[in-house]
Amino acid sequence: MRVSTTIPQHDLRASKTFAKSVETAGFTGLNTLENRHDPFLPLAIAATVTEQIELSTGIALAFVRSPMSVAHISWDLNVASRGRFVLGLGPQIRPHNEKRYSVPWSAPVPRLREYVHALRAIWHAWKTDEKLRFEGEHYRFTLMPPNFVPEKSELASPPITLAAVGPAMVRLAGEVADGIRLHPFCTRKYFEKNIAPCLKDGLSKSGKQRETFEVNGGGFVATGPDNATVHRMAEWVRYRIGFYASTPAYWPVLEAEGYPELGPHLNRLTKAGQWDQLAKAIPDDLLQACTAIGRHDEIGVIIEKRFTGVTDTLQASASAEHPSDMPADLLQDLLALPTPFKGFSKA
Repeated sequence: MRVSTTIPQHDLRASKTFAKSVETAGFTGLNTLENRHDPFLPLAIAATVTEQIELSTGIALAFVRSPMSVAHISWDLNVASRGRFVLGLGPQIRPHNEKRYSVPWSAPVPRLREYVHALRAIWHAWKTDEKLRFEGEHYRFTLMPPNFVPEKSELASPPITLAAVGPAMVRLAGEVADGIRLHPFCTRKYFEKNIAPCLKDGLSKSGKQRETFEVNGGGFVATGPDNATVHRMAEWVRYRIGFYASTPAYWPVLEAEGYPELGPHLNRLTKAGQWDQLAKAIPDDLLQACTAIGRHDEIGVIIEKRFTGVTDTLQASASAEHPSDMPADLLQDLLALPTPFKGFSKA
């Protein structure tokens, strides 16, 4: 199993120090979120001060940026990291696209499929000097003068992984991407019942081998050196579950766990501005289903039971505000857990 954590994004100077420390500690990956801060800048810092750790956006919002601008910054990050960058993309829900970013909305699955194809067409043109000619329903790229082509690189283009919750997006990830990024608001039951069959369909359609396709995330981890810290982290997760479960897109997770009425209740609380009531509405068994909870000296076996067969890459931290503090011996135990994923294809 691979183990990733989130990099601080509030201060790029902190990003530099943290990146070096987690690589030394033995983490295999560093990822950023797109919440309060830009997801690319901290990785640019990390790329210049690390040598081995994988760097990924987990995730960057696709539709708020042109594929051309994402192609450029991904190319540069891949070169700076010597091939260690992974581009994680997601669509975000309609209200955030339209009301937070003021960008037009359309059906996300066909648009994101085209987005991925556009990125690969751009990178292919840069690598081969072939004429760029990509024309789709949403994106059209037919102009690429030599002055705007990056310097040649022998590195493979960055892998692309897609965030997915619903069945159509899960199938899309298996069909066109190099990996899937599961939401932390996910249970083992939901994965086995809803995600795994759709992912199998997508991989079958594309002909991809599971050994080169990464499954990333799929649950929370609440751990620490003592019981008080574990309790604090678990209560933080409880609020996050309430926050995510208030959005209709995530209600299938609640339905899989036998809580179909909880989502509408949480949604009403948010519309009434009662954000402080969300955590109180989350029962303990739902918290346990979504989360591996335990001290550092006991969390290893709990993670093995909760995540083996679900994920290749464990997200040890779900927020840059709470980076993982797993000790080196625990990390080594987790890294020894078997997973199907062996590494991204370099083709």
